[in-house]
Amino acid sequence: MKSAIRVVAAFGLGAVLFGAPAFAQEKEPAMMGKTAMGPVLTDAKGMTLYVFDKDTAGKSACNGPCATNWPPLTAPASAKPMGKYTVVTRDDGSRQWAYDGKPLYTWAKDAKPGDTTGDGVNNVWHVAKP
Repeated sequence: MKSAIRVVAAFGLGAVLFGAPAFAQEKEPAMMGKTAMGPVLTDAKGMTLYVFDKDTAGKSACNGPCATNWPPLTAPASAKPMGKYTVVTRDDGSRQWAYDGKPLYTWAKDAKPGDTTGDGVNNVWHVAKP
């Protein structure tokens, strides 16, 4: 019984009652945000996420200066796929979240949550829709 009490104290009652893994990811890497364009995926700060037509499933084509303007939604080394979210390895070895196989990015020119100024840039960038 003492070990069960230690587990409850260390990881919370839910871990004991429901068998949840003690070190599971806390939440999905993106959230749903409201914009003038309707619901979109956003990062933790509420900034709109985008997809790039030149990416292929599971592979980012936006590197170097492109990634300066379109920062990738980075994934930690410990990130694991969940639901429609997967992790892709970028050319520089860093990891990036993808949704439905499409790598996710923010846009350097969006100034505040809800901005969607990157939608339609060069006819290849689009808001990420849930």
